[in-house]
Amino acid sequence: MRKNLKRLLAASLFAFSLNFAAPSVHAMPPILPYEEVTEGMHGTAYTVLDTSGEIRTFPIEIIGRMESGKGSQRMIMARTSGTFIEHVGGVLQGMSGSPIYVDGRLIGALAAGIKDLSPYTFFITPIEDMTPLWDMPDTKNKTRIQTVDIVKAVEERKKAEEKEKLRAREKAFDKMTRAEREAEWRDMIAALTGEKTEDKSGAAAEPETSEESDESAEAQEKTEAEEKAYFFTRGFNEAGLRYLQGQLPAGTTFIPLGAPGGNGRLHTRYDATLEGGQPIGVAVVYGDFSIGATGTVTAVDGKKIVAFGHSFMHKGNVNYFMTDADVIGTIAGQSNGVKIANIGSVIGRISQDRETGVAGVLGTFPTAVPVRIHVKDNALGTEETFGAQIAYDEDFLPALSSSIAYAAMSKVSDSLGASTARIRFAIRTNAYEDGKFERRNMYYSAADVGQIAVTELMQAVATIVTNTEKESDLVDVDVDVELSGDRQTALLVSATPDKTTVHPGDTVTFKTKIRPYRKAEETLSIPYQVPKDQVPGTLNLDIRGGGFVPVSPLMLLAQAGLEVPNDEERFKTTEEKLRDLAEAGQNNEIIIAPGASPAPTSEKELKKRIKEAAKASARAAKKEQDKGGVKLLADEKKREKKERFFAPYVIENVIHASLKVEE
Repeated sequence: MRKNLKRLLAASLFAFSLNFAAPSVHAMPPILPYEEVTEGMHGTAYTVLDTSGEIRTFPIEIIGRMESGKGSQRMIMARTSGTFIEHVGGVLQGMSGSPIYVDGRLIGALAAGIKDLSPYTFFITPIEDMTPLWDMPDTKNKTRIQTVDIVKAVEERKKAEEKEKLRAREKAFDKMTRAEREAEWRDMIAALTGEKTEDKSGAAAEPETSEESDESAEAQEKTEAEEKAYFFTRGFNEAGLRYLQGQLPAGTTFIPLGAPGGNGRLHTRYDATLEGGQPIGVAVVYGDFSIGATGTVTAVDGKKIVAFGHSFMHKGNVNYFMTDADVIGTIAGQSNGVKIANIGSVIGRISQDRETGVAGVLGTFPTAVPVRIHVKDNALGTEETFGAQIAYDEDFLPALSSSIAYAAMSKVSDSLGASTARIRFAIRTNAYEDGKFERRNMYYSAADVGQIAVTELMQAVATIVTNTEKESDLVDVDVDVELSGDRQTALLVSATPDKTTVHPGDTVTFKTKIRPYRKAEETLSIPYQVPKDQVPGTLNLDIRGGGFVPVSPLMLLAQAGLEVPNDEERFKTTEEKLRDLAEAGQNNEIIIAPGASPAPTSEKELKKRIKEAAKASARAAKKEQDKGGVKLLADEKKREKKERFFAPYVIENVIHASLKVEE
């Protein structure tokens, strides 16, 4: 008897654990077709409005159907009333997606209010226009980066944990008295045969009647539907939000919330479930910095969900984080009330962002780019490391990566004005040789050094994601910034060569004087090798900061307002563009390179230069003929011949020198 009781209890415990560990699966509720929706119908809307997580209901009355012609989105106009909805201030942003049922059948999602009019009148997106999102093409999230099957690993770990719990429970049972075992058995039977939990889907809820006065559907058709675009952000301070505002589409409103910790690690739930009426989040950035929006789930079919009843950013096929969300409360306002919610754990992937809503799948996850930013402020003696994951979206990756880097700088340093920044960033990608692109530079700005310090990061990421040859893998981004709350700049004063007459291939040392800001002059010795193929005559040299780009004829034409096609740049590969950026001069470099001749001071000097140029051209042509041919076009792969010397200052000007080259 004892052995049978023990086995029965063990089996019951195992069944009990499976009963509560297995996620519930919701099926698609019955639908009331759009064509059957008529004026005067009454129904019920479902949504969560506070920290309890309880799905609340409020009554709705159908005013009429609206169609604006072929190809336009169908809408249903409705209104609500009652003590509950009046208490929260009417229909709020964040309620978008709230499922609406009539006679136990789903008709659609609460989608938009009426701008500048009553917050109790709104539009409904028909559910028939939302479910097709599940079948739309999904070409995103096709990364070639090898990944581990995390879901499978988690499931195996859970099974092992369940077995361990069962063994521990059996050991505890052996130590129980007879009375304790009988009590345990009674509790277990009660749990296994207890009452079923209340269904929150709301499919059979009875509608409440509305006493609002009748409104003309024809008049309401002339009003403007307002899909209020709010983004919830976490981790951004005021300066970071201002910068972010300038990178995203105009009209975007940000509501800052508290920031999570964890150095950008994803808080992921692999067994999450959702049902209609529950809050849901869509995020493009997740971690120490987060950007996203929250709304309400409209319907669930297995692991597939549709929500919002309108677009997030109207981007079509997308690759965003699906998160759960915790409602904090509501803020009432005339036509602009908001339901405030925190973005929670990542629970799936949003794959469609269309006019009629967003759609995705639970338990699958988007390709993301981890970004790590380490910032050190020497003036304040502070440093911090931040981390975030950016959903792989080619349109937003450049702007979001630079926004996160800027926000990190602005949080560590209390002011980015009149400051110097040294930045290094590395991007692991298959778009560049050896799989890693790296760049360093130094900046100073009297206004905001952070904004200019992130420009090359944005440029590099944009070059990678706009690869015209193939979709590039972008594995991660690593940024290190060192800030100094002073001006570390210098002017070039003079550059004197140790000899003025040289031969091709000779090395000349320039004694170069620089004048740092509010410091004594310093002298640097910088070697320069005359090109081995340099033609005899005057060699004009520029001694300049690396941030000064020599003016080309094409640049002069562009400055004159003429459109100049740059075919050489257009046909460069992504790797060539990245190499150009990697080899571009840094602001703290002193570069010695051939430069343009100074303007002639007289007509006689001009004629002399023309003769010298003609002779040099003839000599060069003869040399090419001796090699077996004449080269008419410049070699595109030929790099500028220059000497580079790094200084501890941002070099702010350019000076000139000349050498006489003899054969």
